[in-house]
Amino acid sequence: MKQPPPVLLPLLRSPFQGELLAWLFLHPGEEYSQIELATRFKVSPSTVTREIDRLAAAGLVGTRKVGNMRMVSADTNVVVARPLTELLALTYGPVAVLGEQLSGIAGIEEACIYGSWAARYSGEPGRVPNDVDVLVVGTADEDELYDAARAAERQLGREVNIRRLSREDWDSPEGDPFLETVKARPLVRLTIDKGEDQ
Repeated sequence: MKQPPPVLLPLLRSPFQGELLAWLFLHPGEEYSQIELATRFKVSPSTVTREIDRLAAAGLVGTRKVGNMRMVSADTNVVVARPLTELLALTYGPVAVLGEQLSGIAGIEEACIYGSWAARYSGEPGRVPNDVDVLVVGTADEDELYDAARAAERQLGREVNIRRLSREDWDSPEGDPFLETVKARPLVRLTIDKGEDQ
């Protein structure tokens, strides 16, 4: 069954195409195997192969063989690389950027994007949001979260708001209108690398 175009950037054919392009163009100079990309985005290797074939034919990504693996990277020399990177940062960038910015900060048990950006990402119609709201569960240092938000803003070109909650508050939202609303609306979970010492 054919998917409708993504709400965040209806110019693209699918949400996966947006996620893949954002990951590659927001990590310029990095190279990934197709298997690694399939694992990251939880899609089949054949889905990645089809998408990479299309993007390579359009000149947006470069590929090379290393043994039996096909390595993929963004082609940052193509004339549309800079405006495409900016557009992807504004639309699909939050997932590609925020997980990395939060990785390594001690005390983060889980993190997710909520609010209007999460709603658009999940397919709810509406305008592209001006900011990104992030909820962090745990005991992370507020100054470190603030620094991560500012670094993400520089990459994404938009305001990033991070709110920290305790595990107890997150698990028992009853009586808190804010948390009840957040939990009733779309959430986009972020993949956080907690490091070896957390």
